Amino acid sequence: MKYIGGHVSAAGGVANAPIRAHEIGATGFALFTKNQRQWTAKPLTEEDIIGFKQACKAHNYPIEAVMPHDSYLINLGHPEKAGLKKSKDAFLDELQRCEQLGIQKLNFHPGSHLKKISEKECIKVIADSINEALDQTSFVKAVIENTAGQGTNMGYRFEHLAEMIERVDQKERVGVCIDTAHAFAAGYDVSTEDGFEDTFHQFEQIVGFNKLMGMHLNDSKKALGSKVDRHESLGDGLIGWTPFKMIMKDSRFDGIPLILETPNMERWAEEIEQLRTWAGDTIHPTISEKENISK
Repeated sequence: MKYIGGHVSAAGGVANAPIRAHEIGATGFALFTKNQRQWTAKPLTEEDIIGFKQACKAHNYPIEAVMPHDSYLINLGHPEKAGLKKSKDAFLDELQRCEQLGIQKLNFHPGSHLKKISEKECIKVIADSINEALDQTSFVKAVIENTAGQGTNMGYRFEHLAEMIERVDQKERVGVCIDTAHAFAAGYDVSTEDGFEDTFHQFEQIVGFNKLMGMHLNDSKKALGSKVDRHESLGDGLIGWTPFKMIMKDSRFDGIPLILETPNMERWAEEIEQLRTWAGDTIHPTISEKENISK
């Protein structure tokens, strides 16, 4: 089973996210459990928690199909004590919110060295931050996202991800999310069949498919190896449709959230339909389509 969807809005409450995912024909989805551009948020209420779980059940979303993203402000590799503490506190809160909702995975960008410490030191700080957070939670898994390598962001090489995982104590609770646009910008040419196979052969050798817990399916506006993170709608960028078709037909990518973060959200239903068709999945009418049919 391929859990294909988009990063949908949770505006008005987290219970709205599964509804919005269903409206675009998604079989999985991502969300923010709080405002991604603020450090703090009101705690989830019992109504929020029950409503989210009921909406997931009503629209047939198993918890394996859901993968939230944490706040963009968090830097688990921050080189300064005050900034690191603020990030670690916020990360722990994000993990705890996931556990309240029964969500098993939290996707996050690993962090940046800000030119104040070495890459090696930054990787150690990131892993230590993950360890602290996992020690204070029960079951949610920390899912490290590869980056494009823009600025001082870490995680743009598979070797970075592997070293972070190696330093995490609870290895059963850590994994990775591969963003196709980030990989391409970082120098992994997933745009051709040969390049795709080589990239994921490297991934298997360095990280391992047993650690792949999700993917972000994005085309890229920027060139191979540019280290510039700019997403594009599927088929409209420099990656093209090839890798997305290959992912849909490859069982190594079954059972994990495959999430669109492409810029034109009005095209998500169309993109999801195409991906689901390649995956051999039956397309069900969205809410809006059902309304049109009934008129």
